[in-house]
Amino acid sequence: MKSVLKYLLCFGLVAVVAAPRLCAQREKLPPEDLAFVEKTWPEAKKTTTGIRYIVLQEGRGERPKPGDKVGVLYVGRLLNGTVFDQALDHEHPFAFRVARQAVIDGWDQILQLMKLGEKRLVVIPPELAYGTRGQPPKIPRNSTLVFEMELIEIKRD
Repeated sequence: MKSVLKYLLCFGLVAVVAAPRLCAQREKLPPEDLAFVEKTWPEAKKTTTGIRYIVLQEGRGERPKPGDKVGVLYVGRLLNGTVFDQALDHEHPFAFRVARQAVIDGWDQILQLMKLGEKRLVVIPPELAYGTRGQPPKIPRNSTLVFEMELIEIKRD
C-alpha cells in the first residue's frame, strides 16, 4: 500500500511539474507588440517557438537542412515600418549556411520550414532576433522584427 501511495505521489508531482511544459509555450512577443501583430496580421500562423508567419507565395521542392548554403532576398523592418536592412538583388542574394549561427535564431528556424521559391512575411520575437542587445543604431533593444523573405537558392555541398 505504501509503495502504491509513493508511486501516486511521485506521479502526481511529475505531472504538476511537467504540465506547463506540455501546454503552449509562453508568449515571446512583448504585450504591446503582440497586440499590434495580432491586429495587423490576424491570419498569421505561429510556430512552436513563437515566430509568426504568413506564406505569401508557395514554394516547391525540398526545405533547407542544417549546413545547406541558402540564398535569400529580404527586407527587414521594425514594427513601426522602418527598414533597417535589405537584400533584393537576385544576382547577389544574401547567402549563408543554415543552422551555423551565421544569422539570428529566428531566421535559422523559419528557413528550415520554407521551400525553394517560397515567400513569407515573418514576425520574429526579440529573443529570437537581437534580444536585449539590439543592434544599435539600426535595431533598438528588445525589438520585434518583421521580414519579407524569399528563399531563392539551396546548395548542398
